[in-house]
Amino acid sequence: MKTTIDKAGRVVIPAAVRKRAGLEPGAELEVEADDFSVRLVRQAPGPVLVKVGKRWVARPSVPQDDRPAVDIPGLVEEERNRWP
Repeated sequence: MKTTIDKAGRVVIPAAVRKRAGLEPGAELEVEADDFSVRLVRQAPGPVLVKVGKRWVARPSVPQDDRPAVDIPGLVEEERNRWP
């Protein structure tokens, strides 16, 4: 997908990409740049370690209702179809 930068320096992320990445208004993004590219990385709170019995288990720190719905099989199929 292609997009452009407007006069104010803003970039519009296409709706399909926002939906796939679970980006909503107010989402925090980290901007990373190197010699060849600029990358937007969604910032999400990391998991919390909880001791269950004798083991430590990583549990999400975000409530279930606030997590983006991600269609893993759909993403895998989309990636498969991307290559000839």
